[in-house]
Amino acid sequence: MRGNRYLDFPSKYYAVDTGIRNSRLNFRQDENTHLMENAIYNELIRRDYAVDAGVVEMFATVDGKRCRKRYEVDFVVNKGDMRFYIQSAWNIPDNEKREQETFSLRHIGDNFRKVVVTGDPYEKPWTDRNGITFIGIMPFLLDPKSLETL
Repeated sequence: MRGNRYLDFPSKYYAVDTGIRNSRLNFRQDENTHLMENAIYNELIRRDYAVDAGVVEMFATVDGKRCRKRYEVDFVVNKGDMRFYIQSAWNIPDNEKREQETFSLRHIGDNFRKVVVTGDPYEKPWTDRNGITFIGIMPFLLDPKSLETL
């Protein structure tokens, strides 16, 4: 991700009051994954971070043709000289799902902190061999300094 390239992804919208999602306005489906992502966004804003959606672009050769692939990063979070890349993942039952959820993070070419917030309310912070930190939703939400102290 270079410069403003991380802004080059379709816009996302989050509700300040998630109850509005159940109204006749028919926003995204009422799923735990979406509600958790919305809660993470609201918490990041409350903590005074600048929050954007991100994208990682990669090139691959398919059938002899060079193709551009784009992978989403749920949140690119900035405050001062701090930056965090955050994925929201409700459930990571196995290694295959872990690889899928961390794919975009593993292909970001800088050394800022990469974090996956999981739906497991009791998951204490831990870091995998790729330097990606996993933290449960409750430890993330309850500690206002959870990102800075990872």
